[in-house]
Amino acid sequence: MDAMVNLMGGLGVALEPTNLAVAFLGAVLGTAIGILPGLGPTATISLLLPVSIMLEPTAAVILLAGIYYGSLYGGSTASILLRVPGEAASVVSCFDGYPMAQAGRAGVALGITAFASFIAGVVATFVIALVGPAFASTALAFGPVEKTALVVFGLTLAANIGEGPRIRAWAMVALGLLLSSVGVDLVSGEERYTFSIPYLRDGFHVAVLAMGMFGVSEVLILAERQRDFTPALSARYRLRDLLPDAKDWKDSAIPMTRGTALGFFLGLLPGGGALIASFASYVMEKRLSRSPERFGKGAIEGLAGPESANNAAAQASFIPLLCLGIPANAVIGVIMGGLLMQGVVPGPRLIIDHPELFWGVIASMLIGNAMLIVLNVPLIRVFVLLLRIPPAMMAPSILIFCVIGAFSINNSLFDVGVVIICGFLAYGLRKSGFDLAPLLLAFLLGSLLEENLRQGLILGFGSPVLFVTSPISLAFLVIATLTLVLPLMRQLRWQRSGNVA
Repeated sequence: MDAMVNLMGGLGVALEPTNLAVAFLGAVLGTAIGILPGLGPTATISLLLPVSIMLEPTAAVILLAGIYYGSLYGGSTASILLRVPGEAASVVSCFDGYPMAQAGRAGVALGITAFASFIAGVVATFVIALVGPAFASTALAFGPVEKTALVVFGLTLAANIGEGPRIRAWAMVALGLLLSSVGVDLVSGEERYTFSIPYLRDGFHVAVLAMGMFGVSEVLILAERQRDFTPALSARYRLRDLLPDAKDWKDSAIPMTRGTALGFFLGLLPGGGALIASFASYVMEKRLSRSPERFGKGAIEGLAGPESANNAAAQASFIPLLCLGIPANAVIGVIMGGLLMQGVVPGPRLIIDHPELFWGVIASMLIGNAMLIVLNVPLIRVFVLLLRIPPAMMAPSILIFCVIGAFSINNSLFDVGVVIICGFLAYGLRKSGFDLAPLLLAFLLGSLLEENLRQGLILGFGSPVLFVTSPISLAFLVIATLTLVLPLMRQLRWQRSGNVA
């Protein structure tokens, strides 16, 4: 009851004109940077930190938070329509969202994405108000050892996302980890795989790889087809005809529920966040489905679950920040920097010393999600009509989209070259039967694995025993092992039964 009273008080703070205005600005900016690949929420929030200082602390955090979860709404749009992820957590939206668009169900895909994000955001906000501060203590148990085990579990999930033989998926995971090691070793200062090229000292940017692997390679795949590759289009363009129907809602309801619960839990854990939540949800839905062969070909469950998970995780990740002063991921770390610049120290005393900030930010998530659904749903008809652009214009447009996005990251033509080269290499891999999703996900997790593994070994004085003596770490490692072993056991059992027959 006290939580609901505090949430109502927070709504009063969030509904103040200034806070409403910055919430709307954050929603618009977040949607825009989500749709346009390259900049991303982390860079955008970093650029706006000087602006946030001119605002009151509550308004500043509302603005930055709105940009974060707004980018998750917008990030799926380019993934669904163009197969170009707007930001990292939207990679999973490519798997089934793009095939749905090609089958003439772009409106349904965009609609279920918006509604799944909205429902998960609202549910997560109420759960945060009710039990968030109590659950936040779980994050205190997560050190480098536990984070390492969590990332190892994430890598096993990444290998289970791809289509085809598992050995090929693991080959892509290995390649992704190799690419993540390019650059200067932060511990020793030694250059790794840079080949004396100064542009490689900072490694590869995830947006550059994603645009090349998913955007440029898709243009090449489409261009090689002899027949016209215009996607199937609906003959009806009224908004109500483009939105999900009763069957779509029935198929999506349970995945949304599971995705919201899983995303909220992973959002509370340092190292979790929207990225791991989205593809953990995808793997879970594929495993639980009675027809897993539909995934990757336009299964609406493969879109509804991950979209719910990433938005729930994004909002849950504010709990360890506000209650414990622990950033769960890079974006939250930048927002924490914004709080410190305001002279507000996040931690256990924040809810006591600055209750209007804590509850105002939580309540603003309800308002922000409502603004985002109002912004995004009416635009579905506009986005679907974009598919009517002739292929001869669409393919060059996607290429220009990728080139501008790559150049905008560091104002570097080298990144543009990387996008083009990655596109051709990815095209070759796809033609050879390799799935690109495990590669990109392993790349994203590789730096986290290296950083936390090294810290864990330092804590254990070079001994890996610490990774199996920690109960949380051991639990994740056991789950990761079972994720690897159980499919092999099922395959061997199937082969034996076939030989007996």
